[in-house]
Amino acid sequence: MSHTMPISAPAIKPKILIVDDQPINVQALHQVFADGYQIFMATRGEQALSVCASKQPDLVLLDVEMPGMDGFEVCERLRADPLTRDIPVIFVTAHRDEASETRGLELGAVDFISKPFNPNIVRARVKTQLTLKAQADLLRSWAYLDGLTGICNRRHFDEQLKAEWERSLREKTPLSVLMLDVDFFKRYNDRYGHQEGDKCLRLVACCIQSSLKRPADMAARYGGEEFVCLLPNTDLEGAMQLAHAVGQSVMDLSIPHSDSLVAPVITISIGACAKPAELTSVVPHAAAQEPTPPSLEDLMRKADGHLYAAKVAGRNKALGGVL
Repeated sequence: MSHTMPISAPAIKPKILIVDDQPINVQALHQVFADGYQIFMATRGEQALSVCASKQPDLVLLDVEMPGMDGFEVCERLRADPLTRDIPVIFVTAHRDEASETRGLELGAVDFISKPFNPNIVRARVKTQLTLKAQADLLRSWAYLDGLTGICNRRHFDEQLKAEWERSLREKTPLSVLMLDVDFFKRYNDRYGHQEGDKCLRLVACCIQSSLKRPADMAARYGGEEFVCLLPNTDLEGAMQLAHAVGQSVMDLSIPHSDSLVAPVITISIGACAKPAELTSVVPHAAAQEPTPPSLEDLMRKADGHLYAAKVAGRNKALGGVL
């Protein structure tokens, strides 16, 4: 009997961000890691924070002395942001005093390497930290996945929603959410049984997940037969386009549902709500108190309201509005 070896997918190269205001130092580190890693570079603190947010590197090699925001502040701000707090930071610096090293480690750095550095030692230390990061990511993924469908769970969604809401306010970008509900799912379970119901939810979840094209977009199981999508930097028009596309994709699965009152196959209803890039405050009446600005709870409440309206309007449709 002949045996064939499975063809494995190409390994994804770990991403390293090198932060140093001196090009010669950046170049030296780049040469050390160019072969086996994806390399990003930044020469200023603010630029480093932006790259971390957009590229989500697996590790940051960070200089301490930089004009403007120094490495200590960069490390502190990375730790304070839920979207970047799990990225390990190694300081690579000419500082060799105990106080600097202590401060760096207290701020959350995982290692401290002095210049001039030995390339072999830097490679070994980086490899160790990337291994630890991969293990931690795996454990986090288990904690953040829904056991039935394999997509993100409610807990992970709630954490990401909070982080993206704060980022949206800070950077003045739009943010949208979709709430999706499988139409007449109780009837489906009653007719086909709970095992088929579970299979149906897995197929719908996979369909929703595959409809998201950007790394920052998230699909999660919200509870029961309800799902949710988090769409950073997306306005209402973009959210509604995605909602209609997801709804059509679920119909195209052609999962039979003879007890549905809207179609012979499984369908979904969708509610969308978008936070505009700039939240405009309502001008209060002279006798009234200052109005409370909209919150992320309001965003979810309005999306849920539009989902309810879509059901009342006949199901198998998407309705939405602006916060």
